[in-house]
Amino acid sequence: LIRPSVWPATRGFGTPGAFDLKLRTVRLVPPRPGARGMKFFNTLTGTQTLLYRLSGGRLAGKWKGRNPILLLEHVGAKSGRHRTTPIVYTEHEGDLILVASRGGTEHRPGWFHNLRANPQTTAQVGRRKISVTARLASDDKRERLWPMLVAANPDYGAYEEFTDRKFPVVVLTPADPSA
Repeated sequence: LIRPSVWPATRGFGTPGAFDLKLRTVRLVPPRPGARGMKFFNTLTGTQTLLYRLSGGRLAGKWKGRNPILLLEHVGAKSGRHRTTPIVYTEHEGDLILVASRGGTEHRPGWFHNLRANPQTTAQVGRRKISVTARLASDDKRERLWPMLVAANPDYGAYEEFTDRKFPVVVLTPADPSA
């Protein structure tokens, strides 16, 4: 999100009292669970999920116009509630690779905890629904995948600057390899 800021001019077009318009980047991160903004964030996520489903991923199917998004179905580890979360993914050797970055915050996303408790799930990629099994990538596999993931989505590299946490990499393996 870009928010304009007005700063007094110090040189250039500078008549005293003139102002230059500068832009500064504001980082968007998910709110903490229970925070006031969480209801708004959930509404945005629900709207994105609806648009994705109605359009088969043509609308709301890319992050920043470059990274593909899938819809991950998961069951709450504590609540047992069925949930759907839009998540950026990268395909690699027939698997769908997810990064549990949660926008570079200190906490892991809820879907990560839910998949650890219930790894058999479904992912929707475009109009296709795929039965998958989720597993945490080993440290070796994560280290091999990480450069590819950052090249595919440079945001992951930027997120590393925001936290000391090492982002888990989740591998979704289709139950039917031809899917």
